[in-house]
Amino acid sequence: MALLSTVDFPHTIKKTEGFSHGRIDLHSHTHCSDGELSPEALIDRAWNYQIDVLAITDHDTTQGLDIADAYIEEKNVPLKLIHGIEISTAWHGFEIHIVGLNIDKNDATLRQLIAEQQQARVNRAKQIGEKLVKCGFADVYEKALLLAGKGSITRAHFAKVLYQQGHVSTMQKAFDKYIGKGQRAFVKPNWCTIERAIEVIHQAGGTAVMAHPIRYDLSAKWLRRLIVQFKDGHGDGLEIVLPQMNQQQRQTMLNYCLEYNLLASLGSDFHRPNKWSDLGRHLTLPDGAIPIWKQWL
Repeated sequence: MALLSTVDFPHTIKKTEGFSHGRIDLHSHTHCSDGELSPEALIDRAWNYQIDVLAITDHDTTQGLDIADAYIEEKNVPLKLIHGIEISTAWHGFEIHIVGLNIDKNDATLRQLIAEQQQARVNRAKQIGEKLVKCGFADVYEKALLLAGKGSITRAHFAKVLYQQGHVSTMQKAFDKYIGKGQRAFVKPNWCTIERAIEVIHQAGGTAVMAHPIRYDLSAKWLRRLIVQFKDGHGDGLEIVLPQMNQQQRQTMLNYCLEYNLLASLGSDFHRPNKWSDLGRHLTLPDGAIPIWKQWL
């Protein structure tokens, strides 16, 4: 099982002794899903930022991993690439993302789930396109499909089309006015359950992490309920550190890890360069957290 892609690089960048003290980012995206950069460009950026360990975790696809592996080998990049994926799941009307880290991308069960998720993604995109036509925006689905290319089509592609055509002032406004939850062109996704995502990740030899629990806009009661179900489903860890979190939020997430005996992960959730968030930025686990990577680094 190909868990880590490692390369030798004895010069230029002095490596920190022990990866627990190096720069680690376990959540990033390429243009194979809704990221802006190619796998090669993402690896270059990680290299320039002196990232020691990077996980590529595209939405419901592992398409970028082979490309990144080949580029790392060709350029002899000083980086450990963690094979990952971010699986979309449905939970009480919310879309919850489960990150799989250190997976065998060729596992048959994982490949089957990816196929099902991709079909659900295409079906949803077509319905969003139909609703946007009724809003007065023609051919948005076709243009979003072109933007996605060979990668996974996501709502971000629709948002970008609406922004490029001048229908909204920002991509976020596309969600706020049309394709976000409760809006005119919103379509409820038909994703797998949290339990199935965890099971498939484990079947593929990976570790299951709940992505960015702080971002789900849940009350403390509902967030606790979500974490309990994740734990009962044999989830492994929580992503408790992202670039735009204050110390109180990090401590709250750490407390959940400690209470439910879960491991701690971190990641930038990088999609594109911007002034608020970047690869490896402000990613340090708080004292007392047990790092998810202790199992495999």
